[in-house]
Order: sequence, then structure tokens, then C-alpha cells
Amino acid sequence: MKDSSTSKKKTKKTKDSVDIHEELRSPPKEEVIESIPNSKLRKDSQARAKKRPLLQKIAKALSRSKDDSYRELIINDEPLETRVALLVDGVLEKFEVERRGENRMVSAVFAGKIQNLEPGLKAAFVDIGQDKNAFLHYWDILPAANDSSIEIVRQNESAEQKKRKEAKIGLKDIPKYYPIGTDIVVQITKGQIGSKGPRTTTNIALPGRFIVLMPFSGQCGISRKIESKQERDRLKAIIQNLKIPEGMGIIIRTAGEGKKLRYFVRDLHMLLKKWNKITRKMEASKQPCQLYEEPDLVERTVRDFLTEEIDRVLIDSKDGHERICQLVAEISPRSKRKISHFGNDIPIFERFNIERQIEQTFQRRVPLLSGGEIVIEETEALVAIDVNTGSHRGKEKDGKNYIVQANLEAASESARQIRLRNIGGLIILDFIDMKSKRDRKAVYDRMRREMQKDKAKNHVLPISQLGIMQMTRQRHSESTSSGIYTGCPYCTGRGIVKSPRAMSVEIQRKIVSVIRHMRNSDALQAGDKIDIRILLHPTNLERLRTEDEKHLIEIENAYNATLSFRADPAYHVENFKVIEAQSGQELR
Repeated sequence: MKDSSTSKKKTKKTKDSVDIHEELRSPPKEEVIESIPNSKLRKDSQARAKKRPLLQKIAKALSRSKDDSYRELIINDEPLETRVALLVDGVLEKFEVERRGENRMVSAVFAGKIQNLEPGLKAAFVDIGQDKNAFLHYWDILPAANDSSIEIVRQNESAEQKKRKEAKIGLKDIPKYYPIGTDIVVQITKGQIGSKGPRTTTNIALPGRFIVLMPFSGQCGISRKIESKQERDRLKAIIQNLKIPEGMGIIIRTAGEGKKLRYFVRDLHMLLKKWNKITRKMEASKQPCQLYEEPDLVERTVRDFLTEEIDRVLIDSKDGHERICQLVAEISPRSKRKISHFGNDIPIFERFNIERQIEQTFQRRVPLLSGGEIVIEETEALVAIDVNTGSHRGKEKDGKNYIVQANLEAASESARQIRLRNIGGLIILDFIDMKSKRDRKAVYDRMRREMQKDKAKNHVLPISQLGIMQMTRQRHSESTSSGIYTGCPYCTGRGIVKSPRAMSVEIQRKIVSVIRHMRNSDALQAGDKIDIRILLHPTNLERLRTEDEKHLIEIENAYNATLSFRADPAYHVENFKVIEAQSGQELR
């Protein structure tokens, strides 16, 4: 009897082992991501909002904002990458990721040298000390034209700037004033995408918390997004009183609404110090080089997104928490009370249902609450978004109101997905056909309203009679998916697989998640050692054993665990399994 039972156990163990190995030889099955209802996300968010300190609740009630949404910034700070998510009533509205060691090209300032002039393209190519020369359009060499989103309230031009303005230098004069070999200072406005070099401008802009400093502009203005006339008049008076060096300009950002003079004085002082540091480096350098790099994602988040509207900031790293507190103490001390350290065992993005929402970002099909869906296809020339009815949940017999409802939902979700995926260029949206002009206008108005939330410049055209909407969106950097995936080794480029770095991050995250769940279960005692094995592709193992080995050692020491690895080239490069070393049972 004993021998029979042992034999059955061995047979089952062998069968499970064979199943796992067979599964690893195939690409991972695409999971159907069940979307979490917005009602549940909002309910959880409201429960968290009720736990706010009384003073925060009073401050929110007395604020001028009509929006009573609960906004949270969730920061996942890991050794290989940092992820930031903005939740509005629990729903993911913005997602950014930054990997360690990557160049932060956008908004970086370079000392360059004009290498070539192309009259046909009306552009110059500038050597900035990088692999590819930067593209500089003639329009971007001339002083920037007045932006319609900015109201100019003060002229602070130098004598030389006035002289140039009077000279009325045009595009045809650029080769004369900027011949080949001219030294020039440029700022990256659009990072390198694919084989294209970065796009640049000579109109330098250094963003601060409340103002943007433009060292070569000489014009001062206020963002038109600040609508209150009384507030605009107050800010105009502040601009007139600020001591701005001649020839420089500033723009007051929307974050400056309601702020006192001292905030702008302090912000201006910090930006001038930054610019002085850049000029000193500029004078010392004789070769093309980088003069300034944008802060990392955590610092940019504090600068650009930690506004009065944000109710809470959570970060899961102690070092990151201390750094944010120091940064906030310099620029907005009152916001310090909003910042908290997340110390729970459950990973922070799992705790707030962000991981499941992010997973949808890489799915072709995104479900809608009405039962419909949108299908997103990225191609070389454009991005197509198709709206399908899916499972009909409309109560009306003719379905007319349901079609409008589905299209309105699709417009809102499409705008959200465009922001999350950082989709740029030409975008075509194929809505369900609507005969009524009124209905088409309602969907068009919804799309425009939703796209106004996007900081990237965009232009939306009305829906045609065929139900097609065309729009363009400016993209400063590559889409979110391009940072996660690399070229597929199994085909000639039609398919994509995750990079070893992305897989390393995913494997480490899975290991930590499995260990934490095991520690929280009743099966283990506090001092018990955990012994797990990871089955994976050799490429991913190579990454883990070289560049990321120290992170694995840290995991072993932190969780009292032993990690062993078994690689097989027959395994799919995107697939891996975490199993119990003794039993061979898969751990999820």
C-alpha cells in the first residue's frame, strides 16, 4: 500500500514536471485581463479618502476647485526601474516608467555645432556629442512666436534682442547668420525615436515648480488655463514686481494659481542658479557636450504633479520617501503632510489594483462598461482605434441610445488609453455609425473635453459621415510599450518579445510577490527558510547572473530565501516558472 502511494506521488510529480516543461516551450498564453469595475475602484478610493486627517478634509472643502475627486500619486521605486501612477478615484489616469541608466534626453540642454544645412528641408543638423546629429528646423532657430495658450504681460527684452527683432530675420537669412561650424545651444524637444535623431530648439525653457524660465526670450506671461480674471490681475502684478534679469522671460504655470509672491521669488532664484551653472559649463566646454539633464522621474513628479489637487502621495521605498520629503521641503513645505511611506508586504501596485490596470495597457482589446470594446492597433504610419458593440447591454429596442452611449464611453476610454500608452502621430478612431449630427457632435465634444486633460499638444477633427474621427498628438518620447519590448528573435520583426531587462524586472517582482504571499500564509513559521527554483530562458538567466546579481542576493538576504535557477534554450524567452525546489509544484 505504501509502495503504491509513493508510486502515485512520483507519477503525479513527473506528470506535473512534464506539463511545466512543455508549457515553457511555447509562448505564454495571453491572459484575458478581467477589468475591475470603476464602481469598485471608486468605492475603494472613497474608503481611503475618509481616512484622511481632518485638516486635509477641511482644506479640500475650502479649496477653489470644483472637482471633488480623490487623487493619489502611487510611486513604485525598484532597483531597476521607477513607476509612477496617478489614480483619480482609484482609476489609473497617468502612468510613467523610467529605467535606471537610461538617458533623459527630452528637455536636456546641449552645447552643439552646426554640421550641415539642408535648404530643401529648411533644417540644420547639429552635432551635440551623441551618436546621431540633432535635427533643428529653421523655425526653431528663430525666436518663438507667441503661444496662444500664454498671455504676454511684460516685455523684458535686451537691446540686442530688440535689434534682432527690428532686423526681421527670416528663414532665408538663417544660412547667413548660422553658417556651418557655428556654435549653438539647443534643447531637446523630442527624443530619438527609431532611426530618427532628436529634434531640438534654440528657445530654451527650464521648468520650475510655479514658473518656467526662458533665458533667451525676454517675454513674460501667464498660462491661459488660469481662468479667474481677479487671479490673473494679481499674477500680472507679481510679474511686474519680480526682478528678472534683462533679456530673460518667465511663464507662470497653472500650479502658481493662488500662490504668494515669495513662492515665485524662491522658484525664480532656484532656476537662475540652475541657469548660471549651465552657462559656466557652456563657457568651459570647447566640444559639443551635454550641459543640463532633466531630473529623474521622482523629482519630476514632485515638480510637475504634486499640486494642490493631489490628496496623497505613497512611495514604497524608504530612501525615495526621504528624498521626496527633502524636495518638497524646498518647494512646497505644506505638501509634506501628504507624503507617506508604504511599508506593507503586498506590493504597492497590487495593493491599489494598478498592476491589473497596467496589464490592460498592452492588450489589443479594451472592454467598455456598456459591453462594447475598443481595439487598438499600432502601425508604422498611424494608430487605428476601432469601436465595437461587443455584447449588447442596451435596454432600448432600437439600440440608438446604446450606440451613442457606447461611442461616448469609447471616446473617454480612447483618450485615457492614448495618454497611458503615450501614443503619438496620426490617430484614426472608427466609431459605430451614427446618423444624427447631434449625436456625432456629442461624441466629438466628449473627445475634445477628454483630450484637454492631456499635456501633450493634440488636434481633434469632427467625426465624418463615415463615423471616422482623425486626430494628431505630439509625442516627445517613445511609446510606453517600446520601453518594455525588444525585437523578436523568433521572426523577422513582425512580432515582439520582452527585453531581458523587462523580464528580469518581472521575474524579480514575481519572486518577491511569491515569497511575500508564502510568508503571509499559515504554512510557514517565522524563521523557516524558503527554497524556490526559477525555470527560465538562458538569455534572462544571463541578465540575472551578471547585471542584476546583486538584486537577487538582496532578495535572498531580505526574505531568508534560497534562489536556484534552471535554464533551457528550448524555453520561450518570455516565459518562466517559479516552482518549489523540493516538490516541483508551481508557485503563483
